[in-house]
Amino acid sequence: MAARQDDGPALPLYLTEPGRAVGDYGLYLAAKPLMSILPRGDGHPVLVLPGLLADDMSTRALRAVLRKLGYDAHGWGLGRNIGPTASCVKGTRDLLDHLADKHQRPVSLIGWSLGGIFARDLARRSPDSVRQVVTLGSPFRLARHSQSRATKVFDRFSHLHVEHRTLPLESENTPLTVPATSIYSHYDGIVHWQTCLDTPGERCENIAVMASHLGLGHHPASIWAVADRLAQREGTWQAFKAPMFLRPAFPKPAVPSAADPVAQHGTAA
Repeated sequence: MAARQDDGPALPLYLTEPGRAVGDYGLYLAAKPLMSILPRGDGHPVLVLPGLLADDMSTRALRAVLRKLGYDAHGWGLGRNIGPTASCVKGTRDLLDHLADKHQRPVSLIGWSLGGIFARDLARRSPDSVRQVVTLGSPFRLARHSQSRATKVFDRFSHLHVEHRTLPLESENTPLTVPATSIYSHYDGIVHWQTCLDTPGERCENIAVMASHLGLGHHPASIWAVADRLAQREGTWQAFKAPMFLRPAFPKPAVPSAADPVAQHGTAA
């Protein structure tokens, strides 16, 4: 882990990300026979947003599991995520509106990394259309560019972005009014794990898993946590509690530092 919160993830974590992500996928394949015991919900619509430079292929495994659980799970259908381009901003808003209108019920949003930041923005724009937000390694509390090893890649496409933001993200000064869950890993090799911590509240929580950043979308612990969150009845919310036989897969989540100015705002109503 990084020596200071100012730092990005340690170099060994960063360099081993691809290999560890492959290992996480191996765990997913090994756990597939156990998918039948995953928590089940009411089959409501779910929209899954990919991370930076990723597309719907990256979330295919997660969406396949959710569909087997009965959910109407959708990818974003906008190609590679290269940041807040005009097509991305308009496309995600239109897709959320379409799904909410089609089903006549709010949509759960799952966002991986940058996709999670988009998901939180959508929840602020259209809270009545969003049932809950679940993020996977999303650095929505990023305060300095040095806290992410993806900054240079993101900046490479900045000339195409229609939204340009300063750090810390001004949008995070506004609390979310829908339930929010941040799934993160202390072994994240792309973004500093502290940038993924939300301020725990009545309908807001952090869940720690032992995955790589690139493996968060298919790691068995992440999938269990996502399924558990989606299975809650609409209009109700309880903090995540892993079953006894899975407790070792979920380390005790950290709490944002009180000295962190972003932590003082909170993110849940």
